[in-house]
Amino acid sequence: MFEAVEDLVGEHADLEKKLADPSVHADQANARRLNKRYAELTPIVATYRFWKANGDDIETAREFAAADPDFVAEVKELEKLREELTEKLRFLLIPRDPSDDKDVILEIKAGAGGDESALFAGDLLRMYLRYAERVGWKTEIIDSTESELGGYKDVQVAVKTKGGQGAPEPGQGVWARLKYEGGVHRVQRVPATESQGRIHTSAAGVLVTPEAEEIDVEINPNDLRIDVYRSSGPGGQSVNTTDSAVRITHIPTGVVASCQNEKSQLQNKEQAMRILRSRLLAAAQEEAEREAADARRSQVRTVDRSEKIRTYNFPENRISDHRVGFKAYNLDQVLDGDLDSVIQACVDADSAAKLAAA
Repeated sequence: MFEAVEDLVGEHADLEKKLADPSVHADQANARRLNKRYAELTPIVATYRFWKANGDDIETAREFAAADPDFVAEVKELEKLREELTEKLRFLLIPRDPSDDKDVILEIKAGAGGDESALFAGDLLRMYLRYAERVGWKTEIIDSTESELGGYKDVQVAVKTKGGQGAPEPGQGVWARLKYEGGVHRVQRVPATESQGRIHTSAAGVLVTPEAEEIDVEINPNDLRIDVYRSSGPGGQSVNTTDSAVRITHIPTGVVASCQNEKSQLQNKEQAMRILRSRLLAAAQEEAEREAADARRSQVRTVDRSEKIRTYNFPENRISDHRVGFKAYNLDQVLDGDLDSVIQACVDADSAAKLAAA
């Protein structure tokens, strides 16, 4: 493990020299890439240097302890610190998800259950908006289709860190937390439309994709088919009056993105392009993972996007995540945005699996 760290220390030093060269910053994209890598390596290098200094301190303390028993306790303290630093280094060396620093586009779709599912989709949207508010993220609803009872048949929302693209610290972007939310969310409760008081089970699907910047995905305009049509749905002066809604199809892949929420055709086109870029980036990453599956098998996270990832049981006020065995009886608080413990259980399971494979 520590031979690999020495290589990273050398890479960190080379990056420091490059970033000190003013000519490097003439290419903004390259400078961002170098800065990102430098920021990723800095905590590893700092911890490794501390680890090496701790080793020297242990040797010195042992020499003193051989002549003076009063130093034995100090040796034990330093050895305990060494174990902690070694574990921290192992954690820092876990292969990182390259998208962890990215913002995301989160899509919620009503599934089985009709109107009740649409209402639950609205509850999930509120949960994520409140969670984003708690942690200081910015949110923007890109497109939505409301149901007659006030829920959502489909809603797409952009979630960003305060600094926009990227994150305050490496690995602390929106994707690093919300990537575990993708899958089928199941709800068990008495629907508002149920007159007999019977508990129903319905579901809504959540899709989370890292939001792509223009430098992430190169799109040839000739590969796009852009269709315009009249908006549909409740409310709005522009609804059913002008051809402002936009649907963009990426012909080579068949990926489609549409938007009808904005009043102008240009605004809808810009929003649809954001969605399209993110979907193409996600598709490219999935394809790359499939092609490199054998080589990267030990690095693939165990917390996947299998169906029915979570159950929201209203009668018992219970939230259960079936992937990691998490269970708590504070569903009301979770739906009010207190998602940290649920997400952290997934993060911890992911890290444990990667540590075991390292």
